Amino acid sequence: MAISMIGLDTAKSVFQVHGVDSAGKVQLKRKLRREELLPFFEKQEKCAVVIEACGAGHHWARLLTGLGHEVRLIAPEAARPFVKKGKKNDPADAAALCEAGRRPDIKFVPIKTLEQQGVIALHSVRSLLVKQQTMLANAMRGLATEFGLTVPKGIEKLNDLVVLVGADKTIPESATRAFGELHSHCGVVATRIITLEARIVDHARHDETARRLATIPGIGPITASLISATVGDNIGAFKIARHFAAWLGLVPRQHSTGGKTRLGRITKAGNKEIRRLLVLGATSMVQRAAQWNSAAGIWVRGVLERRPVRLATVALANKIARIAWALMTRKEVYRAKGRVAAAAEAAA
Repeated sequence: MAISMIGLDTAKSVFQVHGVDSAGKVQLKRKLRREELLPFFEKQEKCAVVIEACGAGHHWARLLTGLGHEVRLIAPEAARPFVKKGKKNDPADAAALCEAGRRPDIKFVPIKTLEQQGVIALHSVRSLLVKQQTMLANAMRGLATEFGLTVPKGIEKLNDLVVLVGADKTIPESATRAFGELHSHCGVVATRIITLEARIVDHARHDETARRLATIPGIGPITASLISATVGDNIGAFKIARHFAAWLGLVPRQHSTGGKTRLGRITKAGNKEIRRLLVLGATSMVQRAAQWNSAAGIWVRGVLERRPVRLATVALANKIARIAWALMTRKEVYRAKGRVAAAAEAAA
């Protein structure tokens, strides 16, 4: 019988192919070198190709789609349960992809375009540089502390620390030079972060979805740009707002049995960078909850009366994610509810 589905386990140089027919019977097992992959699929009759959504997954999905095949990307955690126990190897992984791709309840990852991945690359580099900036700042503070010099928190306070180190003549010259190297490198990283953020903001201003998302309280241009580039027009993959929030890992874990519902901490599944930015935005809004005169602000203040601040922050991040889903689905902008009524009550 003809091959109807192929599980493709990708790697840097060696690719494993596992083909099955419409009945699920194995028709092909083959190992291919990188240069042999495209020629193989050019000769292969059009079929469904299942690939794990990992490094280079979107690249191969675009290429194989261009050859006429129906490519389905699967999240690694969705394919993992189908790997036979004790047989973790390339052939087993390819077979697991085939098995997972045939399941009716499996959700597939939308294939990203080159433009989307270009914007995501900006965000990835910025995130890495921000981490490096934090590491450099901590290293500078730690080095200065060894000589009894400290300053308050904040990246902007590092200049004060530089002044203190330069003025203290008891610090050995070798330590001063080492501190200067850290400060110099930190300045270079900060400049590059500013350059990347300018490009990201420019994308947010010219992207229709990002402009729509930026109207939501707690979502700035960087968060809006990342959500737009990551999800974009594929928001239809999430049938309801809760599915989108669950994909971001902002819903509680469940351990329910015997009709008793037990909820725990959030799952932290899915895209951790979007989740982190949403939590940061929610933290900012929670801090200003007293001045937030809308239905959402009233809701936040109500949660703060009953729950700890951190829990309220995560709950607000969940709510912001659901609002973002609604705006992307309906192609609308955010309109605060209750603001007019609140203003009227204040005037009275």
